[in-house]
Amino acid sequence: MSPVRPAADQAGEGTVLPHDDVVADGSGDVATTEAQLPVVVSTSGEERRGEYGEDGENEGEEAATVQGSKEGTEELLRKVVYSEEAAYKLYCDYGHRMGFSIRKGKQSYFTGTKRIRTKDYFCSKEGLKEGEKLTDANFNDPHTRTNCRAMVRFRVNDHGEWKVIRLVSDHNHNLARPEERHLLRSARSLIAGRSNSVEAMLYGGYQVQGGAPQLPAGSTSATNNVENSKQHLLLSYDLQGLVSYLKTRANEDGMFYWDVQLDQGGRMTNFFWRDGRSRIDYDCFSDVVVFDSTCRLSKQNLICVPFVGVNHHWQTTMYGCAILADESISAFVWLFRSFLESMGNRHPRSIFTNLDQVVSKAIEEVFPNTCHRIAHWHIQKYAHSRLGALNVSKVFNKMFTKCMQGCDSEAEFEETWSQMIHEFKLQDNKWLKKLYKLKQKWCSALNKCTFDGGIEYEPQCDSMSNIFSSVADKLTSLSAIAVAVDKQSEDWREKELEEDTRCLQKPPACIIKHSDILNHAAKVYTHRIYKLFETDFLDGCGATKFKELPCDDNNTHQFEMTMQGRGSRVCTVHLNLSTMELSCSCSKFETMGLLCPHALKALSIKNICKIPENYILKRWTKDAKKWVFNPKQYESSYQECMDDDAAYCNYVMRYAYDLVTKSQGQDDLRKALWKTLESGEKELEKYLGNGTQYAPSYAS
Repeated sequence: MSPVRPAADQAGEGTVLPHDDVVADGSGDVATTEAQLPVVVSTSGEERRGEYGEDGENEGEEAATVQGSKEGTEELLRKVVYSEEAAYKLYCDYGHRMGFSIRKGKQSYFTGTKRIRTKDYFCSKEGLKEGEKLTDANFNDPHTRTNCRAMVRFRVNDHGEWKVIRLVSDHNHNLARPEERHLLRSARSLIAGRSNSVEAMLYGGYQVQGGAPQLPAGSTSATNNVENSKQHLLLSYDLQGLVSYLKTRANEDGMFYWDVQLDQGGRMTNFFWRDGRSRIDYDCFSDVVVFDSTCRLSKQNLICVPFVGVNHHWQTTMYGCAILADESISAFVWLFRSFLESMGNRHPRSIFTNLDQVVSKAIEEVFPNTCHRIAHWHIQKYAHSRLGALNVSKVFNKMFTKCMQGCDSEAEFEETWSQMIHEFKLQDNKWLKKLYKLKQKWCSALNKCTFDGGIEYEPQCDSMSNIFSSVADKLTSLSAIAVAVDKQSEDWREKELEEDTRCLQKPPACIIKHSDILNHAAKVYTHRIYKLFETDFLDGCGATKFKELPCDDNNTHQFEMTMQGRGSRVCTVHLNLSTMELSCSCSKFETMGLLCPHALKALSIKNICKIPENYILKRWTKDAKKWVFNPKQYESSYQECMDDDAAYCNYVMRYAYDLVTKSQGQDDLRKALWKTLESGEKELEKYLGNGTQYAPSYAS
């Protein structure tokens, strides 16, 4: 496992991580915007009277001005330091003891020099974020500014002594409890700077007895101890916060699942979690999983790895997330097995990843029967850095895109690829050579029978490849990352609920009001999927030329279809009227689960006014989530449920969980569900009161 940097900026012990609305001034300090500063520096270097009313003109000795509680301020007020770094550390220590994080402010200078005259430090909740409204819900959130007035001002005299001349000690928000103070942002640089002290051992999770640090198991020397402590600084001050958050979520959500991998020293390294709703969604839409391992948490040298897919509205949905410090094959194997275990060992049909060969090998081991695909948007992302000037060539980009998803057959792909390599003299390009060897995993023409749910096309690709870029850039705390991931999940679910509501209120408007097949599609499909179907129907009936070929069987029909304006590509459609079996050489139904324009044209020619039942994929319908957990619809599942205690418990819990989540936020539904449960309880009590005939056979 590669060593993990502390969360603090690596520029030095005296730096502090900026918030997203903080800017760095030329001195390297972190400062708020000018409008938020209580001290304003004039162009001459003179300090004008600021918000706190302290002009600082008197250079003589005077007692520091203290506003608010004097608890814990004695050392801060009497201490004299001799550098900006020492002053920063002094206030950091004070903030850590009291339970708040700090932020660097600007400074004033002696006239005509770059020598600091006064320096301000603030509570990290100083000021207000632009556009953010303070509410009871977010007031004590660690990332919300509350316009807190707490601050300290140091003055530097002619002898280079830094002394406190102003202190505002009262805060307008809750302070961190003692057990939470190691999570404070400005405290982290202090922890990182104490790697040789007993206190650092404590922060790293080591036990101290009799004043001497005890070496962890397997360590034989102080050198090993230091190396192990660095390894264990997998943000060790963050680990407890993350574990506490996951435990809280598990207490709140009866179907919440989380897992942690330990290294050889018994230390936590990799995490995976998913909530109960993710399990429900996976039960419904497990055919396609997207696994993106490219998101790096820049401040911690970790990776944030989401498992996502698409729901019945063609929206992104969350299946789970991991935070990894180890990118070995064994780490990914552990992660995939944990994911499968959490999902009842149900394997996806397709899994899309980036070009990472380590991930590829782990998939081969854990998902042997799953089709592994390399996502097109990852290939295009790599192409920008690997192909240089070729990226601006429209001709090259057109051919490259065609190789990925525009070829109709393997022969056409090979011809296009060969032409591209020859025309642009790319015979010696090593990256393209490696890419060609993996063609089976990314060329659409070679995967025409593999379901992909349309995730390779807009609007899915951008949202899936970039969903955690903001998390990686802005957040530093592991628990904050987990919160952000869960918040992203909730945002997606809100959008799904809005679409569910829209589908229940009224069917989508058909562009041809009296078309039976469009009205049928509007009745069964969600609004988003209906629009995709409608577009294909219009293309098929309005822009497709056909030729019917002779067949020996009167019930079998064969057509050659050509889309107008799309070259001379011919697709062949087979239709059996007796069995209503339908197939097209373009294989859109096999990959997307929707009939293509060519197949819809064939149905129109034969006056078939409804979508054949076999070609309505449930995962795209309004009823995609109905009856998924009721085993009565399948005799085999129902029998298993009745015969096996574990299967029975599993089905009932998921069924009940789904009903509970559907009723959340709606008082009438909650009351109806509660009334139903009470009625069921009375029925059970009545049966149980009749004697032992309903008792389990093993009770004796």
